[in-house]
Order: sequence, then C-alpha cells, then structure tokens
Amino acid sequence: MIQLDLSNKNILVTGASDGIGKEIARFLMEMNANVALHFFSNENSAKELAELYPSTNSRIFQADLESPKQAELLWNKVVEHYKTIDSVIFNAAVFLKHSTHEKNDEWFDIWNKTIRINLDSPGLISRMAVNHFKKVKGGRMVFIGSRAAFRGETEEYLAYAASKGGLTSLARSIARSFGKFNIKSFTIAPGFVKTKMAEQFINDYGEEKVLGELSLNRLTVPADISPLIGLICSGALDHATGSTIDLNAGSHIR
Repeated sequence: MIQLDLSNKNILVTGASDGIGKEIARFLMEMNANVALHFFSNENSAKELAELYPSTNSRIFQADLESPKQAELLWNKVVEHYKTIDSVIFNAAVFLKHSTHEKNDEWFDIWNKTIRINLDSPGLISRMAVNHFKKVKGGRMVFIGSRAAFRGETEEYLAYAASKGGLTSLARSIARSFGKFNIKSFTIAPGFVKTKMAEQFINDYGEEKVLGELSLNRLTVPADISPLIGLICSGALDHATGSTIDLNAGSHIR
C-alpha cells in the first residue's frame, strides 16, 4: 500500500457512503486525513466508516445534492466544522437509464435529475470552494469523471455522458482560471468500476461483455482509484493541474 501522511488535511468527499467514494474516504482516513463524509441516504454506512478511524476528526454530513439549497448548506456546514478545507473530492453521481424510446417527459425528467446531481451541485460547490481557497491561500479539487466524456456512452445513458463531459470541462476551466491563487483541479476518468452503480449496465449487457472491452483481466475496483486521490491531496501531483487521468483498465486509450 502507498504510504502518505495526510495528517491535518481536511477533505470533503461527496458520495462517501458507498462505492468509489467510500473507498476514497477510507483510504484518506487511513492516511490520517480528517474527512467530511457526505451521504444522501445511507447514514449507517457513513457512520460506520467514520467510527473505524476515531483518531481522525472525520464526521458525517447529509445532503440531497439534487437540491442546490442542500448543496450550499452542505458546504457551509463542512466549513463551519473544519474552518479550513484543503481538498474537495466530487464523487457523488447517479447513473440512470433513460432510453430514447421513452416518452419525452419521462426521458427529460431523468436528464434533469442527472444534470442536477452530477453537474449542477459540483458547479455550485466548486464556486464556493474557489472563494474559500482564495481566502486560505490554496486548495485542490478532484472531479470523478468518466471515460464516457471522451468515447461516449450507450443510448440509454446520454445524460450521464453529457454530465461527465461538463464536469471535465469545469475541472479544466478551474485549473486554468485559478491556478495563480494556488488552486489546483484534476479529473479522474474511470471506465466501469465494480460498484452497485454499475450493476444495471452489467446486468443488461453481461460482465463478459464489459471484460471483453478491457486490455486487463479484471474490472477496475474502487481500491484501484483511491491511492491516486491520496497522491493528489498530498500535493505530489500539483504540476499536473488541469489533467484528466484515465483509469479504465485500457478500455479507452487516448
């Protein structure tokens, strides 16, 4: 395991109760970071994770990121508790199926929900984070994007691909616009990661089809991603600000 010392680092991880976010938060706490564990509905999972690392000042924070008001309140509560935030990991997202064969209203409802959670809330929180980082002389943002932003997605997941494309552009624009304020911004672009969120696609198409797209022999798991997040939060990759780092088991090589 990579050994990093993130003592005294205060880090917000959205969507920290399950999947990629939970493993990222666990890794950061293992490296002694104080993690603000955001969750939407799985309070028990977030609470159990926080209790595993009592030596850190890690706390749970609930918010429905479909609501801009709750996204704003989440940020304010985290800042109120920690005073200074060093990094934000934008991980919370939905991967909702909405075929173009559905009725317009039904299709557009899923489109709007996806954009609100996957793009609008990160946009709002990143705006508040920029202003906070200016005051505290710097900080880092990591956006969990997707290979879908670059190679596209199947027709049932147009909103997801569009939201991740917007997220990637947001991350790059922050890096370009605020680097002189010591603010760094990165995108991590996974392919399919073996989590609950990907279960629907795997059930529809089969794990063998997904594996067939890879150049490696197994699906990516959250633990393949978390060390990279820790390295970014440590400051070791600051001069890669603005970069998109692919983590897709060789399924999309640019």
